[in-house]
Amino acid sequence: MKYGIDIGHNSPPDTGAVGIKIEDRLTLDVGNRVMSKLRALGHEVIPCRPARSTSVTNSLLQRVNTANTNRVEVFVSIHFNAFNGQANGAEVFAASDNGRRIAQPVLNEIVRLGFFNRGVKSGSHLYVLRNTNMPAILVECCFVDSPRDMNIYEPEATANAIVKGLTGQVPSTPVNAVPDEEMNTDTSVLRLQRVLNQLKITDRNGRALVADNMMGPATNSAIVNFQNIAGISPTGVADTNTWNAINLILAKRIVRPNHAGGPVVRYLQYRVGATVDGVYGPMTEAAIRAYQRQNGLLADGIVGPATWQRLIG
Repeated sequence: MKYGIDIGHNSPPDTGAVGIKIEDRLTLDVGNRVMSKLRALGHEVIPCRPARSTSVTNSLLQRVNTANTNRVEVFVSIHFNAFNGQANGAEVFAASDNGRRIAQPVLNEIVRLGFFNRGVKSGSHLYVLRNTNMPAILVECCFVDSPRDMNIYEPEATANAIVKGLTGQVPSTPVNAVPDEEMNTDTSVLRLQRVLNQLKITDRNGRALVADNMMGPATNSAIVNFQNIAGISPTGVADTNTWNAINLILAKRIVRPNHAGGPVVRYLQYRVGATVDGVYGPMTEAAIRAYQRQNGLLADGIVGPATWQRLIG
């Protein structure tokens, strides 16, 4: 398949919205990831963003001409929204039936990341959709001025969602990204010690571990502490179940209220001072909201990238 990928704006005087984050920076990051991933899957990609423009109209004209001249099969324009700081969610615009058929799975994948579903909408008023000769969509990934959206947003996950929506798959190995920690196979003592320190798990004396790559009493006791928190048999041995729990926590999955998540939720409960039972109920939600307020985060009870960053870096 030949895709025309249009990284929205980024061609002064055609510049994007500014909110908590800057649209131009987000579209550039996500767009480059999308192009790399599509190429890794064997597709041809035509970048449609102009290097320079004389006006916004000229910028839009160049994007359309690039797609039409290269006879791309699908045109995808990547954007981020902004409104009043309250609106949130993802939406995808299309101007034809074929465009809408492409738009729906892309929206579905983005919504799976935790964003509100604003729907597939008519884009017949949008220049790049109205003037391209092939099925075309314009993706509004989320709102740059929404604290809720910016707490959830993560560029690698967003790019994966767009690519999976377009093709039904993503590269087996992330492109230009840190591999998913859930798949990390490093079970060395040195990594174990560093990870337990990262997770704020101390030894039996309440001390951080010395990362010396030696399995001694202090490291054994820290493993026991982690196993008790994660609900694993406290053997003091870093077995498969222990590493699976560690890597799942490090994967920083988005966690929402009423999410029964076993070791991940138990770890979150430990960190925010809630009863450790592995069930994300009202008391846990209240404790997480309190933690978020204390750390200057949006207190929505959703453990997204910003909250994970504060918890474990």
